Amino acid sequence: MPPDARPKSTGGGSHVASRLAQQDPAFVRWLLILACVAVMGLLVVLPVVAVFAEAFREGFATYWANITEPDTIHSIGLTLFVAPIVVVVNVIFGLAAAWAISRFQFRGRTILTTMIDLPFAVSAVVVGLAFMLLFGQQGLLGPWLKSLGIEVAFNVTAIILVTTFVTLPFVARELIPVMEAIGSDEEVAAVSLGANGWQIFWRITLPNIKWGLLYGVILCNARAMGEYGAAAVVSGRIEGKTQTMPLRIEYLEQSFNSPAAFAVASLLTLLAIGTLVLKVWVERLTRQEIQEAARAADTGGAH
Repeated sequence: MPPDARPKSTGGGSHVASRLAQQDPAFVRWLLILACVAVMGLLVVLPVVAVFAEAFREGFATYWANITEPDTIHSIGLTLFVAPIVVVVNVIFGLAAAWAISRFQFRGRTILTTMIDLPFAVSAVVVGLAFMLLFGQQGLLGPWLKSLGIEVAFNVTAIILVTTFVTLPFVARELIPVMEAIGSDEEVAAVSLGANGWQIFWRITLPNIKWGLLYGVILCNARAMGEYGAAAVVSGRIEGKTQTMPLRIEYLEQSFNSPAAFAVASLLTLLAIGTLVLKVWVERLTRQEIQEAARAADTGGAH
């Protein structure tokens, strides 16, 4: 057959061949799926089921008595008090940091980005010790603050400070890539039309980053409610005063009151599951918005 008479491969055929080449055999796919399900069942599902089984092992009446005990009620209230404050501080910092890093080029930008990740690299216990060296009674600032009538260590203030530190990267790290991907074209156009800073933020920036912001808030809130290491160091674990839910669980377990410990643990697990459901909902809405934007772009291109 002459060279010119040979059939030429089409782009569609090469695309199909490429897809087929990337597909694993059925037994490999099923093996990987079963392995993932087995690991998740062993490491995630079974422990969660065990928590609820132990919490209700002595009946609902005992469970209810355990979670309505006054010091347990206080620990729940303290956790729900600390988490929103931490989230608000993280939102303010995250927005400011993301705006500065994604919109401006300045000396020290890389250092700032690295410092935002520092809480991920430092153990929470080390964070608690560092804050005690600063605000403890024998610390650097502790005696001076005490002379002013301000006590930070072994107080709710210390819990808020260390929890804010360990959750600091979540909102900023979610917003920085989003704002870099969006770019500043719309904001520059708004400035050229006479919009001020607040108008640009509320009408352009915030609608573009709303899902990334909400996702960061969810992660930050989940981490804040479950914080233990740093809070255990700076709080003093004072019953009825500075015990959050994780600290209360440890106290009850060490007091050989396992039913009460598992009861509080079940509440914390429910909060975690609720956070997970909200996270999945946000991800679904984000995908829907991206798909709608893609369809709108395709429609506009067709016209």
